Amino acid sequence: MVDGPAETADSTRARAVIDFDPGSRTVARTGTVALGAVQGCELFATDTVCRPGRRVVDRVDKLGRVCGRYATTRSTTDLAELFEAEDDTGGVLVPDYNVAPTDPVPVVRARPQLRLTVARWGLVPAWAADSRAAARMINARAETVATASAFARAFRRRRCLVPADGWYEWRRTPDGRRKQAYFMTARDGGVLAFAGLSATSAAGVVTCSIVTTGAVGDLTLVHDRMPLLLPRDRWAQWLGYAPNSVTDGHPGDHAVQDPEVLLAPSPEELVSGLEIRPVGPAVGDVRNDGPDLIRRVAVTPLRDFDVEPTDLTLF
Repeated sequence: MVDGPAETADSTRARAVIDFDPGSRTVARTGTVALGAVQGCELFATDTVCRPGRRVVDRVDKLGRVCGRYATTRSTTDLAELFEAEDDTGGVLVPDYNVAPTDPVPVVRARPQLRLTVARWGLVPAWAADSRAAARMINARAETVATASAFARAFRRRRCLVPADGWYEWRRTPDGRRKQAYFMTARDGGVLAFAGLSATSAAGVVTCSIVTTGAVGDLTLVHDRMPLLLPRDRWAQWLGYAPNSVTDGHPGDHAVQDPEVLLAPSPEELVSGLEIRPVGPAVGDVRNDGPDLIRRVAVTPLRDFDVEPTDLTLF
């Protein structure tokens, strides 16, 4: 789980890493892109979907306990319509069923109008000397995001929304011999909006991080952390457009608001609408992609487990 700074990576020129033995040396591998159709595309105006068109990836030789994965497969046309934002992605995104640290992903920002843009997953503050820490800055804990030096400025001024189909988590099987992957996604096939932060690096690259919070409801059966999910009626507030906001005088900056209000837990009805779907082990390899990664597989029901969730986790 990565919620803040951890072990420094020697290099960050690989797409991602899967660490099946936390604390040991992990070598990242990359591979070809597999494209596929989007799940639930009937909810949108088109049947097209989105994923990084060219895998510009960062190599990570050592990454401690990092294992970050989620899926974002909707077309930029559909996302721009859903979030009522201008599409500034430039046509570079195609479906990604296996997003990993340092991948390019769609985000919604207020600049000052709402805009759908491309960001690298892994926050790199403007003051950072280089981008080597990006792969370990994929998450920001809600409990400390307003005060942590790496995230406080972005939280105050550069909040964003991170659209996703869902995210992956792992936990050990009852026999303890392997780890079972789960895909958390909306039962109705809708898009989830993660609370996010953005920053532009010294090199001019837009980067982002996902805000995490304590898991609630049945999600605690998988892990004790989850992304902060925002319902539609909280999108404007998170982005700084709430009617009672008071700006701090910086054009395009977010309104200053109470962190307790912004970071309030995800509503119960939103969480209860999630499916915890067991999926196959293929998602554990960063070279794999495509709709097969999110297909349900038969496993022991979660409530029959008698072991603790594994620490191999995104959030």
